[in-house]
Amino acid sequence: MPKYMDVHHIDGGVTAADVAGLHEKDLAHQHVHDVKFLKYWVDEAQGKVFCLSEAPSAEAAVAVHREAHGAVADEIYEVGEFS
Repeated sequence: MPKYMDVHHIDGGVTAADVAGLHEKDLAHQHVHDVKFLKYWVDEAQGKVFCLSEAPSAEAAVAVHREAHGAVADEIYEVGEFS
């Protein structure tokens, strides 16, 4: 299944605790769209959140965020894993 990295830009910064709560909502809702959120990263000071998921499409990953809590990503990229 393809992997997607989505990027959220949050004006004024964000706390890791707030993002953890949103991530829990994603996990509870992800099955509806056959999405699996794998990991996320937070830059609190810059207000940036990065979410890695496996999803059938970018639209499916976006739908989970929209329906679970409304914090839709500003950008989303299909990514590959290389070493």
